[in-house]
Amino acid sequence: MKLKTRLQVTFGVIALLPVCLFSLAFLVIGKIMIFLQKTGGIERVDRLMPQGVLTTLIITFFIIMFFIAAGLTRWIARGVFNPVNDLKNGMQQIADGNFDYVLDSNMTGEIGELYHNYEDMRLRLKESAEESIQNEAKNRELITNISHDLKTPITAIKGYVEGIMDGVCCTPEKMDKYIKTIYNKANDMDRLINELTIYSRIDANRIPYTFLRLNVREFFDDCIEEVGLDLESKHIELNYSNMVAEDTRVIADPEQLKRVINNIISNSVKYMDKEKEKAIINFSIVDEGDAIKVEIEDNGRGIAAKDLPNIFERFFRSDSSRNSAKGGSGIGLSIVKKIVEDHGGYIWATSKEGEGTCMHFVLRKYEEVRDNEQDINN
Repeated sequence: MKLKTRLQVTFGVIALLPVCLFSLAFLVIGKIMIFLQKTGGIERVDRLMPQGVLTTLIITFFIIMFFIAAGLTRWIARGVFNPVNDLKNGMQQIADGNFDYVLDSNMTGEIGELYHNYEDMRLRLKESAEESIQNEAKNRELITNISHDLKTPITAIKGYVEGIMDGVCCTPEKMDKYIKTIYNKANDMDRLINELTIYSRIDANRIPYTFLRLNVREFFDDCIEEVGLDLESKHIELNYSNMVAEDTRVIADPEQLKRVINNIISNSVKYMDKEKEKAIINFSIVDEGDAIKVEIEDNGRGIAAKDLPNIFERFFRSDSSRNSAKGGSGIGLSIVKKIVEDHGGYIWATSKEGEGTCMHFVLRKYEEVRDNEQDINN
């Protein structure tokens, strides 16, 4: 029952009950008076009424009112004060960090709504607390992973620099090899630091974008030229196919879109199957009508079907026992997904274990409105 209804019932009982009781008393007294007049006992009324009947009626009235007041008090206490105390205890439990304290009640009305609101709040706070604990654990894992991954190239750089200082590389060819290795290790460190920076911006939803109109063919040709040199040094074959028209353009941030490509390719390189005779990456761009689709396919070891839906989640790394040896922050593909979606596109992956993985992402084309179209619209 609603609290307003309880108060109305209580007010009605307290206001109307005395009137009803007095009316009933006067009715009874009137009947007695009529009866005594008819029976000739009217002279006894003056003696009985002040001392007997009237006193009895007053005492009876107060007794009835006492029990009615006690019943109403208990009724209101059970319907209002007890639930409020339960809610108070529940809120104290939440303040103490106990999000498992459940209030069981079949109450309806305003009190029932308070119970439901408490339960909704408890569940949301519990979910938020659990998510916070998970994120904290993942952040610690991220710091551990990046610390480990930074330590590896730093150790290598120190070793090669010490070799140069000690005169170990006594030939120009060896010196050139040492310097290239140091340069590559420094690039690895730079990539990890950039990933950490982007991750912190993703968490704050503050990735800086500078959107420009990009010619698809020119942009991806330049990207392929850059990554091709790196893949060639690692003896990985790169096949490139761009099947869009020369004047096809998209609205995108060139730096962030380049980060998407580099992250996907570096992920493919990291998990290449070394047992295969030749590592291959196929990079293709196809026309999808009002959009372009980019496909980056490798012949690596592939991803298990059970892991495929989770690869774009932050910190997720399939087959962690093997991936721990590979290193990595576990946030590369989550960054890729965020950037693609911020460009108004979408991304997905297909894979077969032992055969390879293909990353697909789609971006809408940029189309200029011609003058005659503008005239029609106007």
